[in-house]
Amino acid sequence: MSFNKLGLSPALLKSIQAKGYSNPSEIQQEAIPEILKGKDILAGAQTGTGKTAAFALPILHRLQNAESKRRRVRVLVLVPTRELASQVGESFRDYGSNLRFRTSVLYGGVSINTQIDKIRKGVDIVVATPGRLLDHLNQKTLKLSELETFVLDEADRMLDMGFIRDIKKILQYLPDKKQNLLFSATFPNEIKALADSLLNAPKRIQVRSSNSTAEKVVQVVYPVDKSRKRELLAHCIKEEGWFQVLVFSRTKHGANKLAQQLSKEGIDADAFHGNKSQAQRTRALKDFKDSKTQVLVATDIAARGIDINLLPQVVNFDLPYVPEDYIHRIGRTARAGQEGKAISLVSADEHKLLFDIEKLLNSPIPRETIEGFEPTQNLSTEAPKSRGSRRRKPSNRSKGPERSRSSRGRSSFNKKRNKNSTSKSKRRP
Repeated sequence: MSFNKLGLSPALLKSIQAKGYSNPSEIQQEAIPEILKGKDILAGAQTGTGKTAAFALPILHRLQNAESKRRRVRVLVLVPTRELASQVGESFRDYGSNLRFRTSVLYGGVSINTQIDKIRKGVDIVVATPGRLLDHLNQKTLKLSELETFVLDEADRMLDMGFIRDIKKILQYLPDKKQNLLFSATFPNEIKALADSLLNAPKRIQVRSSNSTAEKVVQVVYPVDKSRKRELLAHCIKEEGWFQVLVFSRTKHGANKLAQQLSKEGIDADAFHGNKSQAQRTRALKDFKDSKTQVLVATDIAARGIDINLLPQVVNFDLPYVPEDYIHRIGRTARAGQEGKAISLVSADEHKLLFDIEKLLNSPIPRETIEGFEPTQNLSTEAPKSRGSRRRKPSNRSKGPERSRSSRGRSSFNKKRNKNSTSKSKRRP
């Protein structure tokens, strides 16, 4: 199927052709016709499937067909991160390059006054993060009473980042009559409840199961002692000629430390996480996209919303605590049908985390031991033993940073036993 058969306007088809798109992806084939009909959508699609175009193109078409001389906010797209907001805003501008609509991107970390000035000049489409959007609504610098289409993108990521309350506040500002489009890679119960309250007889679309990965991602596990992970990473980057490597670290401190260590070894590396200013994050991402930086060490803030053409390597320096985050991380490579490789450096203490990921994928990830980095502790291939019986006994386990925090039940139990201990399971990118 070609884009010509989806019912889009000649102006949009011209923009699509200029972008080099040939055939629509599966989510685009299914979602675009339904959105053009004005239906509400509940779509499940993993990252990298082209879902931004799946909602941006038909939204622009509908705006074009009902064009008005008076500018007001007719479309709101709510996204979890600043980077995704910028990316979605840029997509609307690119697809609508032959149209007259104005798009405004609203997120924190930058001056709100500049955003207010642009809104006053008139905008048709707003792409925003929840916090900054609420700032505008509270200051009454933005009106959404005439909204026609509302898009909630990366809904499950919103939940992970604690934005559900903000979303519910925002919904109170929106008119009852509007088209609602909800996109999410996974559907935990809270997202299902939100969808039930928001959507009206939605068309349900699931282009790929929520525990699947892009077809052309080659996944591999490199077993290695924890103390030699950095050494192995540097070895692979140099010996295998890796360039444009996106490396995931669990913590902001870990990302900073690893980037500094790699830089000392002559590898051009930078860190990317939530403690960086917006200017620093924008510059780090731009340098990485422009191939000025060889390695970008990031927290899970980069697991979604960063689209880098032909990104060849994604490395899990630390495995994520939440198995679904693994899928989002490796979804940064092998995008739009390209090939890519996802390498996980896994030490013996991460056995439980790896097991949970493989259980979600419903298949084992191949192991490959790198010569000269053979681990002193073998990485088990068996299911971890249950520790349920230990919960009734006093815990003598170490409370140091290497203790596994993957089990929420165990974390909750430890908090009950020691009210003064600080939970380490809360992670902000």
